[in-house]
Amino acid sequence: MTKHKNQRFTLPEINNPKLRSLSLTHRSYANENPGMPDNERLEFLGDAIIGFLVGAFLYKHYPTFKEAELTRLRAQLVNQTQLAKFARELNLGEMMQLGKGAEKNGERDNPSLLSDTFEAVIGALFLDQGLDTVYSFVESLLLSVLDQPNSPLKEQGTTALIDVKNKLQQWSLANFGQLPEYLLIEETGLDHEKQFSFEVRIEGKIYGRGKGHRKQDATKAAAVDALQKQGLL
Repeated sequence: MTKHKNQRFTLPEINNPKLRSLSLTHRSYANENPGMPDNERLEFLGDAIIGFLVGAFLYKHYPTFKEAELTRLRAQLVNQTQLAKFARELNLGEMMQLGKGAEKNGERDNPSLLSDTFEAVIGALFLDQGLDTVYSFVESLLLSVLDQPNSPLKEQGTTALIDVKNKLQQWSLANFGQLPEYLLIEETGLDHEKQFSFEVRIEGKIYGRGKGHRKQDATKAAAVDALQKQGLL
């Protein structure tokens, strides 16, 4: 799917054109075109996949959180408002196939339609490329939520993901008596869609690698990788 200039993310390409088209077809469009299916079955599938992946993300990145805290965060990350934000980030509103009435009523920015379409597209991506691709993509979206001022992932105060660099620093000082060093190893993409790759080293040894659309995100990802490899996260 084409990335617009102000987008930070692009949905991985859905290789099956029929599946891609179906994921974007709202019921209103199908009703005006007899015989054409809509995306509601894909929406059902995507809803289940997103719930599972968000749960897996929170379990992985927030090892100190209790069940109630994880459940609350998951609810905030899979609600209509948040999924509609993801859909806008991906420009799905412009891609949706809507009926004439829905188009006339300005439904392209309707949060309900946007969140439903996002779920359907995730369902289609799963059928097209499998769970690993979907998880990598959803994880990048969830990590981006940390950048938002009112992010639900910040409401608990100090979290494992926010403090990963400090945690790695403390571990490095305790075990080696020196600070980790973050090195930029690759910078790719155009100015508006840069991707940075960093390594984190201690005593010259590579402990982790990470990528991100900002240097801050890439270094955090490298710290997460290092901590996970040491069994600390």
